[in-house]
Amino acid sequence: MNVKDKKVLVVGSGISGIAAVALLKRAGACPMLFDSNEKLTREEMEKRLSEPGSAACFSGSLPDDIAKETELLVLSPGVPCDLAFVEQFRQRGIPIIGEIELAYLEEKGKIVAITGTNGKTTTTTLVGEIMRAYFDKVFVVGNIGKPYTGEVLHTTSESVTVAEISSFQLETIDTFKPVVSAILNITPDHLNRHHSMENYVAVKESVTKNQTGADVCVLNYEDAYLREFAEKCPAKVVFFSSKQRLSDGFYLEGDFICREKEGSVERLLNVHEGMNLVGLCNVENVMAALAIAESMGVPKEISLAVIKEFKAVEHRIEFVAEKGGVVYYNDSKGTNPDAAIQGIRAMSRPTVLIGGGYDKDSEYDEWIEAFDGKVKSLVLLGQTREKIADCAKKHGFTNIQMADTFKEAFDLCVKTAKSGDAVLLSPACASWGMFKNYEERGRIFKEYVNALKE
Repeated sequence: MNVKDKKVLVVGSGISGIAAVALLKRAGACPMLFDSNEKLTREEMEKRLSEPGSAACFSGSLPDDIAKETELLVLSPGVPCDLAFVEQFRQRGIPIIGEIELAYLEEKGKIVAITGTNGKTTTTTLVGEIMRAYFDKVFVVGNIGKPYTGEVLHTTSESVTVAEISSFQLETIDTFKPVVSAILNITPDHLNRHHSMENYVAVKESVTKNQTGADVCVLNYEDAYLREFAEKCPAKVVFFSSKQRLSDGFYLEGDFICREKEGSVERLLNVHEGMNLVGLCNVENVMAALAIAESMGVPKEISLAVIKEFKAVEHRIEFVAEKGGVVYYNDSKGTNPDAAIQGIRAMSRPTVLIGGGYDKDSEYDEWIEAFDGKVKSLVLLGQTREKIADCAKKHGFTNIQMADTFKEAFDLCVKTAKSGDAVLLSPACASWGMFKNYEERGRIFKEYVNALKE
């Protein structure tokens, strides 16, 4: 698709939208920027632009003449594809793409795409570090916080782009084609956006839709959706498993990650001695990274050396400090029940747990069941606190405390935890409504912890 001289409407003025405008301008398009937030002024939007005057800006409602002039619609990830506003353009036959697809149109090198409900950021960051240890030019982009559109013009025929891709971003791809893709797992999440589990699964699997047998897709063998998908996946499948031996793939056997291929087995690393990350979820992330790296031709010695030095990603089961014999962990990125289960499983002490937040239509039964005697007290706040409390009581867990503010929740944890315990922020919910994002929630938690006296 050639965007030169086209009038392109970018919807959403966050970092993705601003980066999309900048790319369109450099590509010779005529970008326009729209945000439905009525409280946002045109002046505020213009200040966000990386180049003053690079796009006409509109907020609140879009003028009819601008809508009629639009030849291409570019949606930011936070904009649902089924909005009535978007549907009007679809009915007129206007092409609709997202920031990922827009960037891919300019991609010159190879791309690795990593998706899944949980583990994306850790795996993407780790894969990025492995790639940098072997390739000269590597970009790490996408849902990880760095817009793909902001980096793609720097790519070359020799470069490697590692992209964390969310389900929101996959909704608007068209020709996007990674040489290696990975789907780490699929568990219920964002059902308020995707409406059904079937839709959510299909969107995640679409990361492979343009791949061929010459490409690779790394899949989690322990995920029933992905085992079934492997039979129809258009790319060559490489499995990893945390529970059973595979005749061809990466798997955990005792304390060792092993690689079996063509009847030959190799022990790659001891998970207690060869990696700093904690929890079975991170063992799976490391196996996925090893599979991706192998598929990209990276020697295993280089991958293992990087893994040995790699530290936890901020906000994902991140050790903060020990105060008064109590250890504090920041798992603010545990924004759905399955991710939060991994946080609990990683704890080795009696745990005081902070949960609750924005309601994404999640169910909390499996999360509560995962407490399994490890969680001694549950401190709840946010929109979901009553829903979670009712679920916990249904499963026989009654040691629940309610808080109106995040600071109150933290203070209750400090008061409840005794020497030898852990305090874990792993909310099983999104942060929206109380915080801008999970990063802000995690940073504030760490500030509270670090302010505590020894």
